[in-house]
Amino acid sequence: MLSAQGLSVSAIGKTFRSGGQTVQALDDISLSLPAGKVGVLLGPSGCGKSTLLRMVAGLEKPSEGAITLNGRAVNQPGRDRGMVFQDYTSFPWLSVRSNVAYGLEINGDRDALNEGTVDHFIRAVGLEKFADAYPHQLSGGMRQRVAIARTLANYPELVLMDEPFGALDPETRWQMQDLLLNVVRKEQNTVLVVTHDIEEALYLGDVVFFLSRHPGRLKETIHTDFKALLPRNDREAFLQSEDYRRLEIHIRRLMRDEGRDAA
Repeated sequence: MLSAQGLSVSAIGKTFRSGGQTVQALDDISLSLPAGKVGVLLGPSGCGKSTLLRMVAGLEKPSEGAITLNGRAVNQPGRDRGMVFQDYTSFPWLSVRSNVAYGLEINGDRDALNEGTVDHFIRAVGLEKFADAYPHQLSGGMRQRVAIARTLANYPELVLMDEPFGALDPETRWQMQDLLLNVVRKEQNTVLVVTHDIEEALYLGDVVFFLSRHPGRLKETIHTDFKALLPRNDREAFLQSEDYRRLEIHIRRLMRDEGRDAA
């Protein structure tokens, strides 16, 4: 069972050196994501969404502030966090089963391998009929399912996803969104997603963190509690909801405001 503490980002700032000048990418961002919830980083291009995600992953270090996961400081990559990228990251020389098992094997987790963890997550993402196939034999959506299964098989406390469905066609993207929600509800994962798509942000997220344009600051935290009153994974009911339309209009206004400020 995961700790109830979840993810905490406290007064994070990030500066870069570029052309002999100091560039402030992120400024004083504080947010929290409870365990078992899906959080979404949303905002205009250049607001630092992916930079913040990479700092939570331990792939970049903040210039100031602190990040903790379930009470432990995040200073470097670790098995307690798993990352799914937009680009398909399956190893082409490995089968689906071997791809999903890869992280467990390199970490020597024989117990998980012997307990059927790999097959469990292959079934969870609907690839049991393709367990022995290779990535070049799969569609883009199926290859992304492999990446999700491989990440979840390591039982990370936090799943990080950077535009995971951005390269997919709309129908496959909707299917993958539903798949993700079904799997993380069953497994009780904590998830932090980067997207630029308002509909996706509101559909996936229990909470949406809207960042302002450069330098990125947390402009607003938006909760999507209205979805608890809707049929689960009923996209039509979601899109027709007055609460959805209200929040979509509100976020579009935030986006326009950021565009005017930049201009």
